[in-house]
Amino acid sequence: MTDDRERWALILGASSGMGEATGLALAKAGYKIAGVHLDFRAALTHVEEVKAAIVAAGSEALFINMNAADDEKRAGALAQLDARFDESRAAGRKPYVRIVMHSLAFGSLVPFLAVDPKEAVDRKKMEMTQDVMANSLVYWVQDLWRGGFLGQGSKIYAMTSEGSTRVVPSYGVVSSAKAALESHVRQLAMELARSGIGATANCIRAGVTITPALLKIPESQTMIDITMKRNPTGRMTTPQDVANAILALSGEGTDFINGDIISVDGGEFVTGS
Repeated sequence: MTDDRERWALILGASSGMGEATGLALAKAGYKIAGVHLDFRAALTHVEEVKAAIVAAGSEALFINMNAADDEKRAGALAQLDARFDESRAAGRKPYVRIVMHSLAFGSLVPFLAVDPKEAVDRKKMEMTQDVMANSLVYWVQDLWRGGFLGQGSKIYAMTSEGSTRVVPSYGVVSSAKAALESHVRQLAMELARSGIGATANCIRAGVTITPALLKIPESQTMIDITMKRNPTGRMTTPQDVANAILALSGEGTDFINGDIISVDGGEFVTGS
C-alpha cells in the first residue's frame, strides 16, 4: 500500500552537527522538519541559515529554541506541533511524526575524582547530564505516543557513542548517560512493539565525528588523531554519513530493525583501540 500521510521529522538538537545534517537530508527527501534546539544570540544566525536551507529544499522548518529537557517547554513545543498538524488535517492531509532523532549533546565533561571538588562531578552535574542526554528521550516518546503523533512506520533514533562502553578521562559522566540511553532504547523498542502502533526504536552509534560537541571534550584532538589511525577507511565519520544512514533506515520494509545499536563508522568500532 502507498503511504499517503504527511511525513514529519522531529529532531532534538537540530541546529548543528548530526541533527543539522539529518534535518537537511530528510527535507530533501520530502519530510517536513520540526527542530528543537537550544541556542543563544551568537548562534542564532546559523540557526536561520539551517532553516533557510530546509525551506530551499522545498520543505518546512518549524524550529523551537528551548531546553529540550524542560517538561513545560516540551508540552508547549508539542502543542505547537499539534496546532500545525491541525492545519494539515483541515486541508485533508494526515500528518504524523515518522522520524524522531534524539541528538542532544549537553553534559558535564569532568572527571569523577579531583582534589578540588569543583573540578569533579557532583550530584547536580551528574543528574543534569543524565536527564538531558538520556532520560529526556523517554519523556519525549511518552508524550508523542500519548498525543497520537506516532504511527505505523514511526522510527525513533537516539545518538550514542562507543563511550558507552569505553573510557575517556573527562567523558565519564556522558559515558554513563550514553549507557543509560542505550538501555532506554531497548525498553522503548519492546514497549512500542507491544503497543501495536508499529513504531521502532534504535540507537545510532556514530564514529568519532567533528561536531561542536566533540570539540568541547578536552581530549578531542587525541581522539581525532587515534581515529584517523584506526578507522579502516582512513577518514572520520561525518554528519552526512549519519544523515544518509537515518534516511536509508527509515525507508519502507525496515520495521523489523528494532532495539538495536547500529554503527555508522566505517568499521571504526570493530577495530578496537
